[in-house]
Order: sequence, then C-alpha cells, then structure tokens
Amino acid sequence: MGDDAAAPDLAHAPFGALLDVPDVLAASATSDRQGVCGHSPSPTPLSAPAALQEGLRMQPVSRASHTSTALMIAAQLLAYYFTELKDDQVKKVSGSKHRKLFLLHRQGLFYSAGSRDNRCPGPPGLGSWIDKYLYSMRFSDETLLDIMTRFRRELENGLGRDTNPTANVKMLPTFVRSIPDGSEKGDFIALDLGGSNFRILRVKVSHEKRQTVQMESQVYETPEDIIHGSGTRLFDHVAECLGDFMEKQNIKDKKLPVGFTFSFPCAQSKLDEAVLLTWTKRFKTSGVEGMDVVKLLNKAIKKRGDYDADIMAVVNDTVGTMMTCGFDDQRCEVGIIIGTGTNACYMEELRHIDLVEGDEGRMCINTEWGAFGDDGSLEDIRTEFDREIDRGSLNPGKQLFEKMVSGMYMGELVRLILVKMAKEGLLFEGHRFEVDLKARLCCLSVSRSKEGLSKAKDILTRLGVEPAHEDCVAVQHVCTIVSFRSANLVAATLGGILTRLKDNKGVPRLRTTVGIDGSLYKMHPQYARRLHKTVRRLVPESDVRFLLSESGSGKGAAMVTAVAYRLADQTRQIAETLAEFCLSKDQLLEIKKRMRTEIERGLGKKTHETATVKMLPTFVRSTPDGSGTNFRVLLVKIRSGKRRTVEMHNKIYAIPIEVMQGTGEELFDHIVYCISDFLDYMGMKNARLPLGFTFSFPCRQTSLDAGILVNWTKGFKATDCEGEDVVELLREGIKRKE
Repeated sequence: MGDDAAAPDLAHAPFGALLDVPDVLAASATSDRQGVCGHSPSPTPLSAPAALQEGLRMQPVSRASHTSTALMIAAQLLAYYFTELKDDQVKKVSGSKHRKLFLLHRQGLFYSAGSRDNRCPGPPGLGSWIDKYLYSMRFSDETLLDIMTRFRRELENGLGRDTNPTANVKMLPTFVRSIPDGSEKGDFIALDLGGSNFRILRVKVSHEKRQTVQMESQVYETPEDIIHGSGTRLFDHVAECLGDFMEKQNIKDKKLPVGFTFSFPCAQSKLDEAVLLTWTKRFKTSGVEGMDVVKLLNKAIKKRGDYDADIMAVVNDTVGTMMTCGFDDQRCEVGIIIGTGTNACYMEELRHIDLVEGDEGRMCINTEWGAFGDDGSLEDIRTEFDREIDRGSLNPGKQLFEKMVSGMYMGELVRLILVKMAKEGLLFEGHRFEVDLKARLCCLSVSRSKEGLSKAKDILTRLGVEPAHEDCVAVQHVCTIVSFRSANLVAATLGGILTRLKDNKGVPRLRTTVGIDGSLYKMHPQYARRLHKTVRRLVPESDVRFLLSESGSGKGAAMVTAVAYRLADQTRQIAETLAEFCLSKDQLLEIKKRMRTEIERGLGKKTHETATVKMLPTFVRSTPDGSGTNFRVLLVKIRSGKRRTVEMHNKIYAIPIEVMQGTGEELFDHIVYCISDFLDYMGMKNARLPLGFTFSFPCRQTSLDAGILVNWTKGFKATDCEGEDVVELLREGIKRKE
C-alpha cells in the first residue's frame, strides 16, 4: 500500500466485506464464497448483537486467526450501521459540512445533485461530490448492456472447441445432465470443500407420502497450514473428517454414495472425475493442480482402511446451489454464488458444447465467470482502486471480475477509497492517527439501534478516527456506490446467461428460476433488491424468479448424487432385463454350427421338405460384373463454422449398353444430359457450381483437373476417348448442350 501508513488508521484496518456485517458471522462455513468466520450457519439471518455474540462463541482458533476475525467483525459492524442510515439522517448534516463543501468547491470536486444520471440513490449536496469522485464506478444501462454483450461473446468462446483453450471464461462441462425429477430416494453423504471450513452432510431422501429431505451436518475447520501445505495433507484431513463423521453417525460399516462439492475450477470428462485447473481464493495447496481430486481423496480413504466410500459425483458449489433449488423448483436452470467469491452455472444445450460428444439434451456448464476480463476486456471500467487490489492479491492479473464484485475484495475497495479521500483532506479533516487496533478490537461489542449513525461514529472513534457527522454520511455513500457497482456488474453477466437461455429455447419471453446463494447476496440489506431490479431492466423480455438456497451447496451435491444413483439404478435394471439377450462366443459358434446344418438340409432334395430353412431357388444366375452401367450425380452442401455439417442429395441414371459401346461424343453428351436433368430436379437449372468428376478408369493425370484415359475397362468401349483428356471431352459436351 506504500503511503497508506500516513493516513488515518483506516489504512491499517482490514474493512472486510464492509457492507455486509452478518456476512462473516452467519454465512455458510463450507465455502470461502459464502463465509469466512468458520462456524456453523444460523438458519435465519442474525441481528447485529446476535451475530456478534455468535462470532465471539466460535471454537478456539489460532491467535492470528482470532485477531483477523476480530478485525473483520469490527469492520463489518461499522459497514452495517452505515447501511442502516435513513435518508432523513443523511440530510441532517451539521454546519461543518458546509465548510467541507467549500473546501471541495475550491478543489473543483463539488457539483449540484442530479447533474448526471444517478444509478444509485444518494444524499443531496454531500453525496453529489462523492458521486463525482467515484464517477468511474457508476454505470448507465447502456454501459451495462455493452458489458452483457461482451460476456455473451466470452460464453461462446468458452463453448467452442477451437476458442476454448484461449478463452478466459472456461465454460467447464459438469456432466450433470438433469435436475431432480422428484423420484430420487436414498441415503447419501455430501462433502463440501471450498473455504477455510469443510462441511459434511448426511442427506436422507424418502418417499412416504411426499418426497422429503432430512439432513444432518457437521463443520470441520481447515487450518491455514493445511490450506497452504501439501495436497497429501489436505486430502488426509478430508478423509479424517469424513471418518469422524461416519463414526458419529454409526455408518462406518456402510458404503454410502458420496457427492463431493469442490468449489474450484476443474476439468471434467465424467461426473466422478475432476482435474483441478487452478486454485482460487486463499488455497495454495501443492501437488494438486492437474490432478484428479477424486483419485486423491480415494487414495487418502484407502490409506486409512477403516471405512469405504463410493464417490459418485463431483460438483462445483454453483452447481450444488442450482441442484438444491432445483429440488424445490424444477424450472431452476441457473445457479449463482455471490459471497466471498462469485461464480455461475446454467443448463446449456448439448449441441452447443463442442467439448462434449453428443447433440441431444442439455448439460450444466460451470462458467467460472470470475475470470471475465482477465484478457483486458474490462480494462475500460476498472479503476485505480481495482488495480491496487489486484496488485496486492495472491493471484495478480487473474479473477479480475471476481475482484470487482465479490465480498472478499469489496471491503478493501472501500478502505482504499477512504484512505485516499482522507489523504486529500476530504474526510476526517485530514488528521492522521496511529492506533494499535489489534489490542482493542477483540472485545468490541455494539448493539443494534435505530441510532445507527451515532453507533457508526462510536465505532469510527474506537478505530482511532474522530469523525464529524458528515464523515459518517460520506463513508456510507461510498459503501453504497461500491456495493451497487457489484450488483450492477453481476446483473449484466447474469443477463448474458438469461439472453442465451432465451435464444436457445427460441421463445419470445423467457420464464426461468435462478438459484442463488452467498453471504453478500443473503445478508446485505439492499444487494438482492438492486440485483433483481437491474436484471429486469436489462432483460425485460424475461420473467425471472430468484430462489434463495436455504441449505447451501452441500445438499445440492447430495441431490446430484441422488440423480446419478437413480440413473445408475435404471441402467442396472435395463442391463438385467437385457442380460438374457447377450450371447457368449461359444453360444454364437453353436448357432453358426446349427445354421450350417439347416442350410445343408434346405439344399438337399431328400431333406428339403422337412428343413426349416427352405433355401428357395430364384433362378438369378449371376451378380453384376461391375461393368458400371449406372451414373450418379450428387449435390454436396458443406457448412463451416462451429457446427460443421455436410448435406448430400443424389440421383442415379442408367447408361445404356449402346452408349457404353458407342462413340465418345454420345457417351459424354449422355453424361451432360444427366447433369442438366439433376440440376432441373433440384430447382437449380441455371446455377453455376464447382464440379468434381469421379472417373473410375485408368487415367494419367497432368493436373488436378486433367486426366488422360489410358484404356477402357468394365465393358466400356466408347470410341475416340482413349488417349484423350476426359475433362476436356466433358467440357465439349457441355458446350454442345448450350
């Protein structure tokens, strides 16, 4: 950060996902896209005091982890109360506001409210100069539609066989071919690995009166030394946690079907195989990239030897979200995560997926849209703050879209903006503070109150800043702009998926459901509303239902496994039914022997009457001698592009014996007549098309379009042809026809 140390203490405080207090306190502990605090989620959003108390009751972790968590809690609470401010509080700016606005006016930053098309409601006066200060983060609908078009191109590049290797949005096939149809049943295990915690679920799907799902789960911590250690240690840890869970469930003696939610980019060639392409988020485990994670987990389980597991499916957390919501709404065909990270999946027509064989049906595609813009296609909308975030990240130049919209980076964006504003004297009167936050924030406790502004001021004061009333208002407005930019960008990319679904179906109006999860979406008080509103504005010819995933992606992994188990059971039943029709080699040899006996009986004069195979004479005494008495004309249409096709039409003409053995002029006149008749038959009489000539007689070629007939074969004896160029003879016949 360089000079940040000279700014107010905000330069040291990790703001976290600044606008989303319960984000780290109540998000799912299973995925870094959904939470970072590391405890089991509450079934309903927690109030600020309840969330704080819940956060402080977490299981003991390392001192460094505890300190980081405390810093995050304080930052989240600060942002939460900023967001709770009401317009009437915003307008109550003290007299010192006018002094600050005067300063801004002198610096050329103040302008009147409403001077541009605001896409984010803000307070008059004070909010106006912040709008101008962060102008590059405010997008018109025209800009969002342009981003939507860019993303559509990225989708197509990722689906194409030739363009996929260089595409940023990888469009990874998942081999999930359908959502639950309501007939699934059984007992399943789901593993959910995607963040600093690892969740295991037991999911029971039953069919008594109606389909019901019962779930039991347990969360296990994944320590930092394992996340940054070796792959062997990571999967040994997963296997150990699974063994502990199965022992507590008293199912170690059972071999239950297992679904594995692995929330990182993987290449799949089948449902139970996933080769890790690259780690994302905070994971840097060695020896895993380029490896099949199912094999690594199976190896770890086998090494233990105290239980067995049948891993039937590996899915991304977005796929798990879609399948979870698909259980409740079979119209669901899109899954989105908007939390610490972000990603999306959707059901694509198989005929458009060049990387997978087959044209019938659909398959879920994991877009990995966090990498959108890695090729520079979003450079015109990135800001200096986005670039600073990227430079300080673990993966510079990668996941640029994710760094612009996800909760993991949104708080840091706000912090960088506030630091710069403070340095320029626009906040906190330009004062600089040095405070040891680590020693003071672990026991910070603030209760939720209608006096959110005063509480926010109290928190800022505890951070070592002495803010004026308008400082709190300004910080709130910065938070609003940053979060609304995130919602707008996600709406644009989602709009690209929705318009593709609409085009695939060929319907004038799309009706679909989007399954959605992630702490930013669930806990931020305005994010969901903003996202829904913008999507409906960008894609007006659609009716979209947003369905919140209540059970996380773990249940979805179990549902994928349930579908796979159902399909496998159906395949087994079909195989059992058809087993009687499968004949061994010995059986086929016996049938051959019996048939030979029956043929001989049918041919014998004495045995013919009683033979089952009658061998009836037809009095046809020979087969064609290959003299070539037929002539075929074909029209071949070749289409290039992503879906290359070859279309053929043909007609067969007879060549009379008198023409075969007449003059060469008669033979080639007959050929020209057949070609002309065929073009008339195809409705292309006056068309001029390239002509290829298959001439199946010995020729000496001097070029591709010249062939000298050496001698006739196959019964042909047309005169004045041997030693002549047959292509030239055909051209002369065409001229005579004209």
